[in-house]
Amino acid sequence: MEQRFTEQSLIGDIVTQFPKAADLFKARRIDFCCGGQRPLKEAIEELGLDGEALLRELNTLYAEAQNKPTGNWSEAPLADLVDHIINTHHRYLNEELPQLSPYVTKVLRVHGMHHPHLSRVHKLFHELKTELEQHLIKEETGAFPLILQFADNPSPENQEAVERAVRELVNEHDAAGDLMKEIRDITNDFTPPEDACGTYRLVYNRLAALEDDLFTHIHLENNILFPRVLAAVKA
Repeated sequence: MEQRFTEQSLIGDIVTQFPKAADLFKARRIDFCCGGQRPLKEAIEELGLDGEALLRELNTLYAEAQNKPTGNWSEAPLADLVDHIINTHHRYLNEELPQLSPYVTKVLRVHGMHHPHLSRVHKLFHELKTELEQHLIKEETGAFPLILQFADNPSPENQEAVERAVRELVNEHDAAGDLMKEIRDITNDFTPPEDACGTYRLVYNRLAALEDDLFTHIHLENNILFPRVLAAVKA
């Protein structure tokens, strides 16, 4: 496996290029904020860590993030598409939303007095977090099973329920997308101020990554999954 990061990589650069490295570093008590401008090797030696194991885990996580499964979802079986959405995008949100939340709060607490827009970012993010968590549950426990059942047996009894479920999900996607777009606007396209600390920059990087994954997620449902299901309704 290609070693994207080495012991000579600067800690801050690693988190900038791969924001989720912050979770790994936090678990190992590696300072990626104030101590971000030093090589990873120094932190490994200072903390007495197993450098080889740490780099292997770090590079494995990076490789997995870069090699998310792709495919022609317009032609794949609907069950495969639903599995992909759940195992890729739902999994990402279920992991990322609770992990990012304390960082958003920390940045507000430390920098909010001088950067008042962070209060709005904090509010919007946690509103988005709540809506998405409820949305994922609705999809996994109700809408997706109904869609797959209808795809196997497009009976008139299920048609109205499927159409109603799709309308509700699309409306929720629109609401989540609007929240994400407002966060982008407030943060000036996720551009931190020049004097921003490592955690401040981390939050902006991860918000940008969240937007990217969310919009891909919504695209797969709004533009591929739902039209294919509704085409069966009209057939």
